[in-house]
Amino acid sequence: MKLLVCVSKTPETTARIAFTNDNTAFDSSGVQYIMNPYDEWYALVRALELKEANGGTVTIINVGPAANDTIIRKGLAIGADEAIRVDAEPQSALYVARQIAEYARGEDFDIVFLGKESIDYNGAEVGAMVAELLELPFVSHATKLEMDGNKAMIVADIDGGDARLEVDTPFVISAAKGLAEQRIPNMRGIMMAKRKPLKVVEPAAAEDLAVSVRFQLPPEKGDVKLVDPENMDELVRLLHEEAKVI
Repeated sequence: MKLLVCVSKTPETTARIAFTNDNTAFDSSGVQYIMNPYDEWYALVRALELKEANGGTVTIINVGPAANDTIIRKGLAIGADEAIRVDAEPQSALYVARQIAEYARGEDFDIVFLGKESIDYNGAEVGAMVAELLELPFVSHATKLEMDGNKAMIVADIDGGDARLEVDTPFVISAAKGLAEQRIPNMRGIMMAKRKPLKVVEPAAAEDLAVSVRFQLPPEKGDVKLVDPENMDELVRLLHEEAKVI
């Protein structure tokens, strides 16, 4: 099997979120960056499991600057065979999708994996866009993936339950929790990663049609109000008049 895993760089989950330049840019001072967990723990690991079971190769791709190479190398240490970095500073999900699709179009991948979303923007947009640009089926929020030849049996999260689907390769899939178990790179993998190819390619011509112009932090949480469990009338009143949820 020939598998492509799209990975992104995100701030670690405990990073302090702040903005600079009149709230037009993320303040990265003191922030540690990681590979997006949905890309690493679920998409990449499931791709590696399929390679181990069926043979083939796993390529990871990232759209970003040279500072992302450390994150990409971690993917190689976990077990990916090669890596591609599109040398660009993306400003939108569509731009990222166009770069991934442009690379994948001539490579005949059986499956293109992504995490269901990145933990910074939580947009969940790139996977569907890549599938549309490549004119391939797209399955989102997958929690289980099994292969039988060229046919995939997939379980995916949907509102109120799950969906069970069958799809023939090639297709695009976004990974949710449950698709695989996190792997920690060992010393051998880390050493081998230094010798694996990381190819830098120039970006394809593409326009950022929608970009972020300003950021705003959510309002601070107010004080907690405690209600006597015996006083349900007061609880209902607060939910109706103050919280306005009923």
